Amino acid sequence: MRVGLFVTCLIDTMRPEIGFSALKLLEDAGYEVDVPPAQTCCGQPAYNSGERPLARDLAEKTLREFEQYDYVVVPSGSCGGMVRAHYGDLFRDDPELMARYGKLRERVYELTDFLVNVAKVELPEGEFHGPVTYHDSCSGLRELGVKAQPRALLAQRGVTVQEMKDCEHCCGFGGTFAVKYGAISTAIADEKCMNVQASGAGAVVLGDLGCMLNIEGRLRRTGDSSTRVLHIAQVLAGDV
Repeated sequence: MRVGLFVTCLIDTMRPEIGFSALKLLEDAGYEVDVPPAQTCCGQPAYNSGERPLARDLAEKTLREFEQYDYVVVPSGSCGGMVRAHYGDLFRDDPELMARYGKLRERVYELTDFLVNVAKVELPEGEFHGPVTYHDSCSGLRELGVKAQPRALLAQRGVTVQEMKDCEHCCGFGGTFAVKYGAISTAIADEKCMNVQASGAGAVVLGDLGCMLNIEGRLRRTGDSSTRVLHIAQVLAGDV
């Protein structure tokens, strides 16, 4: 089975090591993994900003690059959610594109969902020390149903999860929301950071780099230099 790894533009630009962790997990699960070199953005920032022509161009590009694979795996709930939940809106006036997209849509998975429900992996116990708390990113949770999957995989690795208050609440990133409504975003991020710290865990783990950068940035700007902010792929792959 061939998997196309949709790395996401944020991971490619800001934290490529997360992409390598995702690749390692998929290959260890027995899949042949390709990373199409011309891939760029899924189109979500343009879509959220009302720039439908640009969003559609990017959606068509993504469709062309990934429709050949048995599965498409995305280490990001927001990008995976964009493809699974919103490409149909962009293609609705084009029957040919909708037909092609319909064949691809059900083969697109967020990373942990794929590892649990398709690959059915059994990960060995790892060497990660100390409890973590988990932030449920909005798109992964609400558009893709990602909730139990990362926790099940962390349990396989022997990682203890200490749930924070309001773990399902937004971190304040919201794509372009953080740019358009900076003050509101900051207030939401502050509440999230307080809940992370109050959990008593030394690290917060999550599955979306946008949330990761937002939470980590706010923690550091408010003087917290010790709480680790980790992508689920890094923890599962033993790369931290």
